[in-house]
Amino acid sequence: MDMSQPTPKIFGNVPKLAARWALIIVPFILSCLMSGIISFINMLRNLGWFEGFLTLWLHNWMISWAIAFPIVLILLPFVRKFTGLLVDMSGPQPPAK
Repeated sequence: MDMSQPTPKIFGNVPKLAARWALIIVPFILSCLMSGIISFINMLRNLGWFEGFLTLWLHNWMISWAIAFPIVLILLPFVRKFTGLLVDMSGPQPPAK
């Protein structure tokens, strides 16, 4: 590691995580967003807007997320293998954005 370069920070003095953590952070954020959006829409459709909606939604979302995140971690390797059956990954890959 080159000590002449400052360590990249998230904010303040909190350093960024190493690249290997992306395997956990990506499903963590994706499961958060998907479970939150889906639970919000389903609750709004089924119950409509009412006083205390956000509190009830946040409570239910946390329960959904606690289930969604481990499921995503468990299923992700199978989804990658299945994707490999459908997608030719042997050629040049598009640049990551």
